[in-house]
Amino acid sequence: MFLFRRSQPRVSVDQARDRTSGNRPDAVLLDVREKPEWNAGHAPGAVHVPLSKLVAGAGLPAETTGRPLVVICRSGHRSQQAAKLLTERGQKAVDVKGGMNAWAAAGHPVLDERGNHGQIA
Repeated sequence: MFLFRRSQPRVSVDQARDRTSGNRPDAVLLDVREKPEWNAGHAPGAVHVPLSKLVAGAGLPAETTGRPLVVICRSGHRSQQAAKLLTERGQKAVDVKGGMNAWAAAGHPVLDERGNHGQIA
């Protein structure tokens, strides 16, 4: 007998951008990469909480309260872990297929810690 695990919902980078940007975004883009990766390049408007801190029990920033989360990392592996963890904690969370690598490849903006053009590290 096989046991099937329900996988976490995933969204494309275009769906992630649509849901988390503009005048009335319906979700928050949560970047779970580590600080050096975040500093090198992240999506505009994203909120940063490293997966390592989430695993250690850290809470989420106030701007995420009561809002769905679209979770992103570099390639999609850590964001899947984070979305599962957050869902288990009662949050509505999905992860982004392909992560920031796919985000940048799709031509979506990437900013460094100073607000200049960034890169994915």
